[in-house]
Amino acid sequence: MRPATLADIAAITAIYRPAVLHGTASFELTPPDEREMLSRFTAMTAGGFPYLAAEMNGAVVGYAYANAYRPRPAYRYSVEDSIYVAPQAQHRGVGRLLLETLIATCTERGFRQMIAVIGDSQQYASITLHRRAGFTFSGTIHSVGYKHGRWLDSVIMQRYLGVGDRMPPADT
Repeated sequence: MRPATLADIAAITAIYRPAVLHGTASFELTPPDEREMLSRFTAMTAGGFPYLAAEMNGAVVGYAYANAYRPRPAYRYSVEDSIYVAPQAQHRGVGRLLLETLIATCTERGFRQMIAVIGDSQQYASITLHRRAGFTFSGTIHSVGYKHGRWLDSVIMQRYLGVGDRMPPADT
């Protein structure tokens, strides 16, 4: 696990492409190209959000990032996580390590809540991953997306970071 760099964008784009084309974790319909992925990476990291890469044998096999949960200022202590693992590296603990590292990094940066918006209520692996990392179920938004010829739910899960909501942030 390490911070992602500009040099990782091609690998990150390649990992994300099949998730868009064949999966339901992302509600995008057209895979973004490297230029768009670079733009997203730059915006997130410039905004102080963590973006991680997982390597195995010198190759990037997964990535994760946290981004603003919502753009309005009152949400500034809440982040939404995203995790993608290359097919050949799935079921090997890469997602768990990415999520654990992302949680620790967001906590260190002063964020208080992490939200998982899991595309498709049939994403059992993602739901289980988040549950094992301390997330609790917050709700399901039913039939909110349409992809691959079917309606998809979004499952919302949440976990506190650090002291969570037990005390106000230091800068208030």
